[in-house]
Amino acid sequence: MADKDTFTNNETRVRLTGVILEEQVELTLAEVSRSCSVHAQYIIELVEEGVLAPIGREPRAWRFSGNQVRRASIALRLQRDLGVNLAGVALALDLLEELNGLRARIKPRITNSREIPD
Repeated sequence: MADKDTFTNNETRVRLTGVILEEQVELTLAEVSRSCSVHAQYIIELVEEGVLAPIGREPRAWRFSGNQVRRASIALRLQRDLGVNLAGVALALDLLEELNGLRARIKPRITNSREIPD
């Protein structure tokens, strides 16, 4: 959600508000749908395509972690803004996670190499 504040010099500043979800948080299908402003059917399609992996066997029992909500939000943006299909979304998200994992692994090495005197 964004609130707009207008200033006298015709400058507009946007204040973003949101909720940070921790990995330990578990949300229902309805809560994830509301969080992403989509119908539950869209979230079900993401699960069927393998984009999301909830805990539970059936939609009424599904529980999603904060990370799953983040993935759903990114999936929605990839589809809406770039026209990527669901299979492409699944691949893109997996590659992004792999890239982030590699960056996390290499970051300490880069930091440590900078600390070593020449």
